[in-house]
Amino acid sequence: MRIATAVLLVLLTAGCGGGKKAMAPTRQTCPVTGMQVSFPILSSAKTYTATVQTNLGTFAFALDVKDSPCTTSSFAQLARKRFFDGLIFHRIVPDFVIQGGDPNGNGSGGPGYTVVDTPPSDARYVRGVVAMAKTGTEPPGTSGSQFFVVTGADAGLQPDYALLGKITRGLAVVERIGRLGNPQNEQPTRRVVIQHLTVTT
Repeated sequence: MRIATAVLLVLLTAGCGGGKKAMAPTRQTCPVTGMQVSFPILSSAKTYTATVQTNLGTFAFALDVKDSPCTTSSFAQLARKRFFDGLIFHRIVPDFVIQGGDPNGNGSGGPGYTVVDTPPSDARYVRGVVAMAKTGTEPPGTSGSQFFVVTGADAGLQPDYALLGKITRGLAVVERIGRLGNPQNEQPTRRVVIQHLTVTT
């Protein structure tokens, strides 16, 4: 009887994976291409808001942690490092998008690395949606630091761009900025600067 009880206890312990060790949560990581960096993954149980202060007003958007865990986590880390502060909206296309987040100020720059969050097949880029810009040769959902806000009713884009979030405050500011672009060359007609960008819970 004692032997049978001992065997049963061993089997139960093995089935539990060794007790406390099995209870330890696994840490999600994001594949990074380019410069080797690491950043904490945002909790899907929390709500995060990015607040963008510009020289023309402030707008805010809720981060889409569910659809883009790696993109939003990278974006939040860059914000913590004040990466966006002082950068401009280098591309403004009326009734389409405003685009910023490039340290070079001409659409060619980034943070030195990229992450990927393939967007849902039914993703739509409508007014107020914030997504990450990429080149035509990069895989769907690739992102660095450049982001855009849709100012038209529907940008008509394919689901190739990682979803960053949705405007929750200051859409009028975004629309005002969106009118300050030359539709022929997509250049801003006025300098629009991101003075400070923060991510808070």
